[in-house]
Amino acid sequence: MSDNLLGSGSGSPERVNNGMNVTEMGHRMAHALSLVQSYRVTDGKAFRMEDFPHDVDRDTLPWDGDEMDDVLQEGVEAMSSMQDMMYAQDKWGLLVIFQAMDAAGKDGAIKHVMSGVNPQGCEVTPFKTPGAEELDHDFLWRCMKRLPERGRIGIFNRSYYEEVLVVRVHDKILQSEKLPGALIHEKIWQERLTDIANFEQYLGNNGIRVIKIFLHLSKKEQKKRFLDRIEHPEKNWKFSQADIEERAFWKDYMTAYKEAIQSTATPSAPWYVLPADDKKFARIMVAAAIVSTLAGMDLSYPVVSDEQRAVLRRIREQLLQED
Repeated sequence: MSDNLLGSGSGSPERVNNGMNVTEMGHRMAHALSLVQSYRVTDGKAFRMEDFPHDVDRDTLPWDGDEMDDVLQEGVEAMSSMQDMMYAQDKWGLLVIFQAMDAAGKDGAIKHVMSGVNPQGCEVTPFKTPGAEELDHDFLWRCMKRLPERGRIGIFNRSYYEEVLVVRVHDKILQSEKLPGALIHEKIWQERLTDIANFEQYLGNNGIRVIKIFLHLSKKEQKKRFLDRIEHPEKNWKFSQADIEERAFWKDYMTAYKEAIQSTATPSAPWYVLPADDKKFARIMVAAAIVSTLAGMDLSYPVVSDEQRAVLRRIREQLLQED
């Protein structure tokens, strides 16, 4: 858990950036910023999956169910304002990685949470099964190509973590990755996790903040959502035979996720293990995680010098004198 309300590097917990008070973004979102810290993992060695719930009791929240859309909107507006500042400052970048089991709500969270961000400053990249060109490179290569530039937010819908999740659960995939046989051994997963942790540290050292979001869905809720997709024709396209086949490996996936989080959760590249059974709450927490991270960047608009201001005043006078 973070030592202060807005995460590492944010300064006073009562301020956001450039003097913005948390209450200026909406008091309900300020509560969300505090609440999301309980789902933040910065010390992988202490992580236990069973300590993190799949659901939330809405009666314990500081806002009622009817307010949840408004809370999310407050978060979207705060994020949009900060992203605009980050784009103008052009020093920091932010990479947000989404990982989850099927039907956990990654697509919906990205759609709703990023709805108010200027497309010029944000790019979403979904990662599917690697193609031939990708398999001719190292496992980080395809993701490196899609890293956000300074001033921008990059969203990865799945990521290089698939190489220690689905590839680990289905070792036959590993055999197709063209690795020399001597490199395929029992320590390969820990080696890859170490590579990932080092890579994320490298990004942080270069001004690209990384946060990883695991939408923690229960197996019971996944079943409910699968049935919903099957029973409603307009949702049939979301379901495939592969979804139910992967469900059979649930325990293996949970073990792989646990070890991935244990090996890569750090203060500079934390995981957020968010309850995903309640979609609206999960989206609020996603927004809060991103806002909290942006708030820790000490963002501000570029300062215009006195000489530049003098030039602007002269141009203003010229424009006002035009017919």
